[in-house]
Amino acid sequence: MNQNYDYIVIGAGVIGTSTAFHLAKLGAKNVLLIDRGQVGEGTTSQSSGILRTHYSVVQNVEIAKHSWNVFKNFSEYLDDPEASCGLVKCGYMITSPDNDKLSPLKAALEAQRNMGIQVDFLSQDQAKELLPIAQFGDSALIGYEPEAGFADAYLVASSFAAGARKRGVHVKQGVAVTGLIKQGNKVVGINTTEGDFFASHIVSTQNIWSGVLKEWTGIDIPLVPERHAVMSLECSGAAYTYDMPVYKDLGSTGMLYCRSYGGNQMLVSEGIVGDSLNNPETEQADIPLDYVVEVGAQVAERFPAYEAAGLASSWTGVYDVTPDWNPVMGFLPGIENFTCAFGFSGHGFKLSPGVGQLLAQQAMGLDTEIDLAPYAYDRFAKGSLLTGKYGLGAVS
Repeated sequence: MNQNYDYIVIGAGVIGTSTAFHLAKLGAKNVLLIDRGQVGEGTTSQSSGILRTHYSVVQNVEIAKHSWNVFKNFSEYLDDPEASCGLVKCGYMITSPDNDKLSPLKAALEAQRNMGIQVDFLSQDQAKELLPIAQFGDSALIGYEPEAGFADAYLVASSFAAGARKRGVHVKQGVAVTGLIKQGNKVVGINTTEGDFFASHIVSTQNIWSGVLKEWTGIDIPLVPERHAVMSLECSGAAYTYDMPVYKDLGSTGMLYCRSYGGNQMLVSEGIVGDSLNNPETEQADIPLDYVVEVGAQVAERFPAYEAAGLASSWTGVYDVTPDWNPVMGFLPGIENFTCAFGFSGHGFKLSPGVGQLLAQQAMGLDTEIDLAPYAYDRFAKGSLLTGKYGLGAVS
């Protein structure tokens, strides 16, 4: 059994599989991707799958723009005609009433335009044409990104893993990493349930389980697992069809986001702070009936026919949340040969192609196409936070 590698990636979710793929694409020859479970079965499988470049943090826009170019040319990028991300290019609409979200939204939309992204400002009538099941009487500003939509996060992770294997990456599933092997401040390998493996560089993409890095490195990890509920509502009289845009409502109490979920169903969730968890293992939980009623009432304000909607299904997913709701990417202080990425706070899937490339470039000692300095671990101590302009838990 091979125990020596050039690079080891811990975590086979959508970020980890993308990193392994990009390592191989950039020329790394001896790469191990390892996960305690199966490819894409963790938080990746819980993703709502929404794709957009809209962020109020400009660095995220840069990564999202690159990632969108990958998603819309997915099979060509992976050089595999069978690779699919399940893309539905339906557009992304975001609205604000005349409140404290209006100015930040206008600035964010203008920033996108300045970066070469197509963003249209719509009238209420134009918005109604695109999303006829909604009402926009309170909308003071309506932005529309036609080059956006949603896709399938599990398909993306599986395709990146397949592309990585095709390029020679070794994939170990069902093998838990239990610690790091260090020589002084240098990480030289990992302890696992199948023995020790060694590498010149380790990349950790463990999502909600990244808190274990504190035990492994002695460095505090600013991360809280947070539960978020997602629901599918069914309304026979007002189908949310695949050609209708993803919608973000900055005017609702929960800053709702929603999209088509096939047939007569709408997928909907809140974009606000969720329930903190003491243990990331306590992922799933029943959604309380009063929460269903609360969100349903918000939906009905924007989509009147949905006052009569029924709950078709629901689940809870867990975000890996940092204090500013944006990821840490790069090195940890005083630790060599080790790159980590955690705290995507619900944005990991949207950014995964770009993030995987950036992590691979840094691990290989190459210049990163986008500066990772704003995402550095020490930004919290320095007070250089990347907090989104709409508040915590919303669109960063």
